Amino acid sequence: MSDGYLKLTSYFAERERAGSRFLAESMLDLFVERGVAGSVMLRGIAGFGHRGFIRTDEKLTLSEDPSVTIEAIDTAKTMGALVRDVADLTTRGLITLQRATLLGDDPAASLPGGDDAVKLTMYLGRSLRIDGNPAFYAICDLLHRHHFAGATVLLGVDGTSRGMRRRAHFFGRNLDVPLAIIAVGSVADVREVMSALAALPHRPLITFERIQVCKHDGQVLARPATLPAHDTQGRPLWQKLTVHTSESTRHDGVPIHRALVRRLWESQATSGATVLRGIWGFHGDHKPHGDKLIQFGRQVPVTTIIVDTPRGIARSFEIVDELTGTHGLVTCETVPALIALSADGRDGRTELADARY
Repeated sequence: MSDGYLKLTSYFAERERAGSRFLAESMLDLFVERGVAGSVMLRGIAGFGHRGFIRTDEKLTLSEDPSVTIEAIDTAKTMGALVRDVADLTTRGLITLQRATLLGDDPAASLPGGDDAVKLTMYLGRSLRIDGNPAFYAICDLLHRHHFAGATVLLGVDGTSRGMRRRAHFFGRNLDVPLAIIAVGSVADVREVMSALAALPHRPLITFERIQVCKHDGQVLARPATLPAHDTQGRPLWQKLTVHTSESTRHDGVPIHRALVRRLWESQATSGATVLRGIWGFHGDHKPHGDKLIQFGRQVPVTTIIVDTPRGIARSFEIVDELTGTHGLVTCETVPALIALSADGRDGRTELADARY
């Protein structure tokens, strides 16, 4: 593994257990024990996986056992050791490892040359404010002014920051619970905003990863890169397709994310998908928008995530392309290591595939 950073992402149902405890509790406690730089737990609103049935926000089954995603970031040395312990805790679920670059005190030195598309991820507490308003308002406005393709604010329900647990409670302001801002832009876009981001009070943890923008507002810019099933050393290659839409946009009268999950499940194009609802964000020329007190969940951004083999991603993209005919932002990125766990055993490996892919 390189001396850079790795992002570990786990997908599972919230009521999955690790022995006598919930898996999420055990996993986040493990992150505290190892002093992980940052992590955030996000509760899904729809999805399906190895058990074969759909959980959606239309059904009571979601509130009973929603899908969750936990994302953690730290050095390759820390995460390389941690992923094996996370896998040992997990009975059913999906775990991925991806390379990431941390933007430190000299962001310009960390950014690559050229003008490739990148995903910028910012981890910060929900208490951070700028001019009396939540900081994510100002950050999204900044990204929009600098012509980023899109950004989504995802509110965590639990997580860690610098080795300390930050969880939400039913009663309380939950000011330190982390949130994540996922932004899509070019290297040039990132260079233009870094000085402003660096000047933020309580500067957030910021990473970037190379991605491919496949669609933007209905226009196909590129199909997901055609990768072999394995690299030259025989290590499996995987890809992650992310579909950014809005809950207010529809396909045949149904919100796009619901139609997409249903079609993916019925067609068996892929073995799983997870949908996360944002609280604020934008894509393209649309101004940043999100939750309103009297219109909760109607105008917010929604992110649908599909992780599969290159062949599976190609099948899924056909459905994604059809359902995002006039709306949405679609990106693809390489996943160099993955472990799938189920009652049938464990598939995949933690060794990273060749970085050239």
